Amino acid sequence: MSDAAPREYAGRGDEPPNRPTVSVAICAYLEDRWSQLKKSVASVEAQTSPPIEIIVCIDHNEELLRKSKEYFGKVRPAGAIPVIVLANKYNGHLGAARNTAVEFANGEVLAFLDDDAAAAADWLDRLIAPYEEERVGAVGGKPLPVFEVRRPRWFPFEFDWVIGCAYRGLPSTCAPSARLIGANMSARRSVLREIGGFHTDHQDDMDMCQRIAYARYRVLYEPLAIVHHFVPATRTTWHYFWRKCYTANEGKVEVFANMQNAASLSAELTFVTRTLTLGVLAEIRQVIRGDPYGLARVGAMIAGITIAGFGHLSGRLHLRRSRRRTCDRVAESESSALGARGGRGP
Repeated sequence: MSDAAPREYAGRGDEPPNRPTVSVAICAYLEDRWSQLKKSVASVEAQTSPPIEIIVCIDHNEELLRKSKEYFGKVRPAGAIPVIVLANKYNGHLGAARNTAVEFANGEVLAFLDDDAAAAADWLDRLIAPYEEERVGAVGGKPLPVFEVRRPRWFPFEFDWVIGCAYRGLPSTCAPSARLIGANMSARRSVLREIGGFHTDHQDDMDMCQRIAYARYRVLYEPLAIVHHFVPATRTTWHYFWRKCYTANEGKVEVFANMQNAASLSAELTFVTRTLTLGVLAEIRQVIRGDPYGLARVGAMIAGITIAGFGHLSGRLHLRRSRRRTCDRVAESESSALGARGGRGP
């Protein structure tokens, strides 16, 4: 549908009475993912418990916006789920596009799905069930990788976060989590508005989770809420691996600084002290059982966490220089103002 799409769809009518209404938001920015975007929307339309609307928010791509309005604006059967195509109204990118969807949505819960991910048929059933508890502010699910090429044998399962998928070390049952994965997550619309929406385009999922937790709402991970996340061949290279480890941790520094009291390194500490320790032990057992690539995965884990450390250090140095330049500009401005007054006091 278009921006002015009707919103008469209200679900099947047999959902539990305490199940919140849901809007699904899918943000897109690349024409190269057009076929995947269509599959993503189709997977939401096929849910056993459908949402009241699907919002496709296009991030600053006029051709993709035109194509999306033309395709999803086709005449739809009576009672079909409205598909609303929006343009990102802000200057930012992913976080800004998600904020655009939040402002437009009618659902009590916003579920976010990547444009290159397809949801399992019971995705929303599983994702929304924990919201029966009033203090649950956000729930995330499990994105499983769908590799364009064979998974590299050296690629450690503990680092699947690099490709935007669930990694080894996450809870195996529904449990509290400090982080959700952006390809498969949800939050109450009222809570998103309470925390001021998404504050950044980089690590926006992490920022959202920590602000929600700081506002004393529960953040849960539900591994039975599954989506299948496409992983192109370009994301299975060593170059992509180390660059992502570096840049993700470099960018976290500024995001953490902006979160102030809401920032917490608990997830990072748990990942290093527990997840990687167990991962190394598991790979050593694989080597003993005759898998020589276990040593390669151990090496990749050690390299990944070392590179992440350098990224964190670079981010801290960059933040320090940025703050120093800001202080210098403020001091220069005050000095200029004082000179304009002839050296006299106020």
